[in-house]
Amino acid sequence: MKFKSVLFSALFGLSSLVLLQACNSNNGSKQAGKKAGDTTAKAKGEEADTLSVVKSTYPPIDKALYDSLLKFNAHNDTSGRWPVKNQPYPLGGAILPFKRVVSYYGNLYSKKMGILGELPPKEMLAKLKGEVKAWEKADPKTPVQPALHYIAVVAQGDGGKDGKYRYRMPFKQIDSVLVLAKKAHAIVFLDVQVALSNIQAELPLFEPYLKMPQVHFGMDPEFSMKDGSKPGKKIGTYDAADINYVSNYLANIVKKNGLPPKILVVHRFTRKMVTNYKNIKLHPEVQVVMDMDGWGEPDLKTGTYRYFINQEPVQFTGFKLFYKNDIKKAPHHMLTPAEVLSRYSPYPLYIQYQ
Repeated sequence: MKFKSVLFSALFGLSSLVLLQACNSNNGSKQAGKKAGDTTAKAKGEEADTLSVVKSTYPPIDKALYDSLLKFNAHNDTSGRWPVKNQPYPLGGAILPFKRVVSYYGNLYSKKMGILGELPPKEMLAKLKGEVKAWEKADPKTPVQPALHYIAVVAQGDGGKDGKYRYRMPFKQIDSVLVLAKKAHAIVFLDVQVALSNIQAELPLFEPYLKMPQVHFGMDPEFSMKDGSKPGKKIGTYDAADINYVSNYLANIVKKNGLPPKILVVHRFTRKMVTNYKNIKLHPEVQVVMDMDGWGEPDLKTGTYRYFINQEPVQFTGFKLFYKNDIKKAPHHMLTPAEVLSRYSPYPLYIQYQ
C-alpha cells in the first residue's frame, strides 16, 4: 500500500510555520503567564463566551440506546474489533455516539492552516452550516454537533526564547473563537502542537477554558518532537502514557466541576504516531477519538484509515477532509459525506475539515 502522500502530510503541517511571519517568535512564552478566559477580552465588540461554571446534574445516558448506537456505528464490522469491548459507559451529557461532531479546523492568524482562519468569520460559519446539513442528509439517524477546532499552540520554525519551537496563541484569540462558536451553537476544541515542549507543560495552561462545558481538547502527535528534531522535519509521536496523562487531567476537571464528558481528539496517520495504543485507558468522563488526519486521494485515505484507525481500536474514530490537499492528485476529488459513510468501518463520529 502506497502511503507516500499521507506520510508526508507533514508538508501541510509546514503551513503551521507560516505563523512565524504573523507572530513574533520572541513572544512565544509571554502568554503563559496571563489568565485565560478574561471576560474583558472582546471580539468585534462582543464579550467572549466565558460561561460561568456551575455544577450541574446531567441525566444519565440511556445505556440500551448507547449500545445500539455503538453497534450501528460499527457499520457491519466483521473483525470483532468494533464496537470496542469493555469500554465504560460515559457520564450523562455525553456527545458521542448520540451525535456526530463536524468541525472546522485552523488558526485566526493564518489563512494557510485551515478553513477556520481562511475565510471571514461570517462566511466561514455559513460554510460550516452547509457541511452540517450535508452530514445530516447523508446520515439522518445521527444528529450533527458543529464545532470549531482551534490550534491554540502552534509548532513554528523559530525556537523562541525558550527554544521550544512553539507559539502559544494569545488568550484573546481563544476568546474570539468562543464568540464565533456561540453564534454557530458550536462546541470548541483547543488543539496543541507541543514541538520541543511537552503535553504536561502545555495542557494545564488551558484549564480555565476546559472548565467550560463547551470546550474540548485535541493533541497532535505529528508535532510532538521527542527526539529533539525541529517540527516539520519529520513526523513526531505520542505514547499511550501521554494520552493517559491528558485523559486523566480532563477526567479530573470533569469530576471537580460537574461537567459532561470531554472529547479528546488524537490525530493520527502513521503507526508510530501513537505507540502502545492497547495501554490507552478509558474513563467515563472522557471520550477518546482517534482521528485519521492524513491527506491524499480517496484510496490512499481509505488504506490509512483501515491500517491505523480500524485495526488499532481505542474508542471512537474521526476522519479529516482537506478542501485543497485532498484534490491535488487524481481523481482530484474530496470525499463527500455519503462516500465517507459508505467506505469506512466503523463510521467516523468526528469529522474535521481543514
